[in-house]
Amino acid sequence: MTKGLAGQRVVVTGAAGGVGRALVGMLLRERARVCASDVNINIGMFPDSGEGLVTVAADVSLVADVEAICVKAETAFGGVDALVSNAGYIVSKPAHETTDDEWDAMMNVNARSLFLLSRRLIPGMLRQRSGVIVATGSISSVVGLPGQAGYAASKGALLQLVRAMAIDYAARGIRVNAVGAGSIDTPFLQRYLDGLPDPAAAKREIQAAHPMNRVAEPEEIASAIRFLLGSESSFVTGHILMADGGYSAR
Repeated sequence: MTKGLAGQRVVVTGAAGGVGRALVGMLLRERARVCASDVNINIGMFPDSGEGLVTVAADVSLVADVEAICVKAETAFGGVDALVSNAGYIVSKPAHETTDDEWDAMMNVNARSLFLLSRRLIPGMLRQRSGVIVATGSISSVVGLPGQAGYAASKGALLQLVRAMAIDYAARGIRVNAVGAGSIDTPFLQRYLDGLPDPAAAKREIQAAHPMNRVAEPEEIASAIRFLLGSESSFVTGHILMADGGYSAR
């Protein structure tokens, strides 16, 4: 028997972007309680959110900011049942053109943040013997793509962290999974395209590379995350759910 997410206390990072905003709206409609975080966020981004939402402006690559997110959620809701580590950052360059700062930024936002948030929240989940962690991975977690040396490395690291934590906590009531997203029609994709010589041509190529001949809508990826949060996936852990329009099946 499946249960909805009403009353569940969920931390969502990267909540001001396309997927994050769609997911927060989805969770609030199910009457979950959400602590939404992003570097630039405010309660006005989520109309009719009611009392089930709190927001935190924070940089998930910083220990102090991660602590602020977790304290805000715990103070508002009395604890945390689920974490969605959704914040992401990309620079479109091959390895020899990637600077130290660019490499560090991608590793910190895409991979280190999952570690920091999980390390902080898992003790509470262990005490209550239940918890769910979902990370937003990528097709770049499992395949090599041109101009994505740092991004692919960070998303690959994220996936391996998901798998390791899933094994560590499987018998202790905590599930850990990832969504392997294909390209999504969001400002994040546009920022990636803007870093390429011919953004319009690159977008056409990206669409054609997906067997469905299109990119995803934010709500489609949010729905995949929602599935991994819920009791419908209660026997799923250590898994990357490829929501990529068939890209990785080639």
